[in-house]
Amino acid sequence: MSLKSIINSLVVISKKGKCELSNTRIHFMDFLKVFLSCTVIVHHAGQPYGGANGFWYVRDLGVDSDLGVFFGINSAFNMSLYFFLSAYFIPLAYKHKGNIGFLKDRLKRIGIPLLFGFIVIIPLIMYFYYNEFRGYPHLPLYEYYKNIYLGFGEKPLNWTGPSWPDLNFGHLWFIEHLLIYSLIYLLLMNLFKNISLPKISISPTHKHIFIFAIIISLITFLVRTSYSIDEWIGVLGFIQMEYAHFPQYLAFVVLGITAANSNWIYHIPKSVGNSWLFIGVLLIVLNVIGFVPHSRGGWDSSSLIYAIYETFLCTGLSIGLIELFQRKLNRKSKWIEALSKNSFCVYIIHIPVLIGIQYILISVPVSGYIKFVLASLLGIIFSHLISYFIIRKLPVISLLFSGTNHRRSQGLVNKFNKKSIY
Repeated sequence: MSLKSIINSLVVISKKGKCELSNTRIHFMDFLKVFLSCTVIVHHAGQPYGGANGFWYVRDLGVDSDLGVFFGINSAFNMSLYFFLSAYFIPLAYKHKGNIGFLKDRLKRIGIPLLFGFIVIIPLIMYFYYNEFRGYPHLPLYEYYKNIYLGFGEKPLNWTGPSWPDLNFGHLWFIEHLLIYSLIYLLLMNLFKNISLPKISISPTHKHIFIFAIIISLITFLVRTSYSIDEWIGVLGFIQMEYAHFPQYLAFVVLGITAANSNWIYHIPKSVGNSWLFIGVLLIVLNVIGFVPHSRGGWDSSSLIYAIYETFLCTGLSIGLIELFQRKLNRKSKWIEALSKNSFCVYIIHIPVLIGIQYILISVPVSGYIKFVLASLLGIIFSHLISYFIIRKLPVISLLFSGTNHRRSQGLVNKFNKKSIY
């Protein structure tokens, strides 16, 4: 495979060559955002019930369930597609707001909730975990915050981790990355503002999608020879990163940005979308029946196969779902639009909501699978109810949890009829 064929497979010259801010909402993206929001909540709802193989805030040791296959399938595609969806609106927001407006908007809408979560939400849920499941003597909140969360005290004997000190972004790593990618985009747009570059787009053909998936698969495999799945690293001391999935995440961020510049998502042939959706579903079935060799990383054939499997599953489902949702669900729905506007705040608060539900379910004598279903349904329902009926109705609280005063924002949306940049 020549370098030229690789480049041609990744990018083609866009005919439109122009990034435009539409005057109407992209309705199918509302449906897709709600769907992805639910997959994130369900993924975290299942953490105490077997197969997660990672840190979680609630321990339910009496369960007999194993959700490992579900976690493998869900984590293979949902965050990559979420990155794509979020990145799609970065150039649209930049074009609409300009340099200063874009910077202020990103710092307000992403930076404020990220900072609030880092200094308030994450410490509180880590404090809960410390007192309930670590086995150390109970500490007052102030002592825990200073000595354990910030690390000014001595590290306790037989420390159970996952890191020392407890200082971390938790599930907010995703919006931390969104903020970083937005700032990088702003920097690049100013560094190269005097250079005329062709607008590019991923070609929605079988050949180019296949080669794209192969390239990302090989990069993912190489990364996993050094960093295994669920191994989180603090890059530069503050960027929370799982290198094992980073090639996929970054690739889909780039895809989202190019899609905004060329609108290739509207020109995926039905046959291409259906074929890649079939591939994604087929790979899910093969995983469920045990035909996929699971690997967390390493320099061996099983690691290579699993990297290829994950990337093709991710690519197949992403292309297939984008085409399917655009073709079948590109219609206005007030209900879905409301849930979509709720999704950012829901992402911020769904972890503490789930922790409360999972903690209550510990004493309920039912199967782990039933607890998983209950936690998923209740987590989705209560996260949206709390967001819509409590947080978004209080201006200051809304600003802290979602980076905006929703009452004022809705008035501006109605006035200018501009789509949300989330």
